[in-house]
Amino acid sequence: MSENQNLLAEQRRTLILDEVRRRGGVRVNELTRKLGVSDMTVRRDLDALARQGVLEKVHGGAVPVVEASTHEPGFEAKSGLELTAKEDIARAAAELVPPGAAIALSGGTTTFALAHRLVDVPDLTVVTNSVRVADVFHAAQRTSGPRQGAATVVLTGGVRTPSDSLVGPVADQAIAALHFDLLFLGVHGISVEAGLSTPNLAEAETNRRLVQSARRVVVVADHTKWGTVGLSSFASLEQVDTLVTDSGLPEGARAEVSEHLRHLVVAGEAEEPAEAAGN
Repeated sequence: MSENQNLLAEQRRTLILDEVRRRGGVRVNELTRKLGVSDMTVRRDLDALARQGVLEKVHGGAVPVVEASTHEPGFEAKSGLELTAKEDIARAAAELVPPGAAIALSGGTTTFALAHRLVDVPDLTVVTNSVRVADVFHAAQRTSGPRQGAATVVLTGGVRTPSDSLVGPVADQAIAALHFDLLFLGVHGISVEAGLSTPNLAEAETNRRLVQSARRVVVVADHTKWGTVGLSSFASLEQVDTLVTDSGLPEGARAEVSEHLRHLVVAGEAEEPAEAAGN
């Protein structure tokens, strides 16, 4: 069967992963028919996804990986997932940032993508507990040299997590003394029952401090985070002002989100205002 040139490898692998998660498993021959590619291409895609730890290869196909609530993938493992969705989310979230704002960016691959979109917004003050996010702004300044309006970046101290976030008492104390106009928060999982959650207990406490110090909380999370629950919850949905996500979020989930959040922004679609319950 001829290769389907209309789908990039990233797009194919996103479709494969969605199919595995939705159905609880798929066979190679089903994927070749669905995607219009060869067995060899599907097997290479499955190998790549298995190396990222997001599915498990079995004879003739693949099944989802059942992760413990304490499992925390590293930054590199997460950075290869849902790339298009993360870029779309970053583009939409960047539109919420006015020049001169004091903002905070938590750790995560989606906030990392957002940081790249913010380097040219003038006169920002950026507080972050993400080594990766801080590096984005510092690299931009090294490349362009000193310029008027370049962001002022404050990197908290702390203990480094597998996702390259800085957490613990040092980070918590630094954050508690600050106040942000906007917090952009990446999450491991989001659900109605558990709210925002992470598998890392220390990161949960640092995220609580970030939420407490922000006038407005914006969660940036692709659709695969919906329904995922980590070991520790650190905020309820009612504490979130805006969720910026991608078009993969199912309609049922959108309805649930709208019952609890003030605003839902689906990248590429019109914003859906929704007053949180009880407001």
